[in-house]
Amino acid sequence: MNPLREELAAVAARLVVEDGLDYASAKRKALHQVLGPGARSEVQPDNEDVRAQVEQYLALFHGDTHPRLLWRLRAAALALMQEFEAFRPYVAGAVWNGTATEHSGLHLLLFCDDPKEVEIHCINRGIRYATSQAPHYAGRRSVERLEFLWPLAGEDGASEQALEATLSLYATKDERGVLVHGSRGATPERGSLQALRGLVEAGPAPMR
Repeated sequence: MNPLREELAAVAARLVVEDGLDYASAKRKALHQVLGPGARSEVQPDNEDVRAQVEQYLALFHGDTHPRLLWRLRAAALALMQEFEAFRPYVAGAVWNGTATEHSGLHLLLFCDDPKEVEIHCINRGIRYATSQAPHYAGRRSVERLEFLWPLAGEDGASEQALEATLSLYATKDERGVLVHGSRGATPERGSLQALRGLVEAGPAPMR
């Protein structure tokens, strides 16, 4: 990798882990920190570069605590998927790919014939939500998104804190292709309930 590109990715990774920035914001801020405010460069890391650096940063600086945190976040995501199991949920994002931090939220993709069914489920379950729009995972049109808070069990198993949870609502026909693999490697970008359950049941895994 180009040395400048690698340095930018490393700085962006630190901003993602420590400050909770999203990848796009982290890359912009990294450029300013490395080259100065207002700087431009044709050498830019992509999201896969940043993700690889996030994995290295977590292993180096949070190797003793991250496996347990990731397991707790995945357990919370599994409970969320079970809550919405009728809508064929898939988990995506940092909680699924293993780069989640204390700043990460939960992101599910749901598939059903009528998005209103999901809203009715939330109302019946007493889940207070807000609505917004999200880009389609395949790059087509936007889809409806529900946002609300979801509990994360504390280390004692009783106390709880709130996680930001988002549900992106897709038509049933859009489920085809949801498990496409990432551009580098064979790991799917999203996981099924069964796949996530397997990770949770296996317990916290040591950093690679």
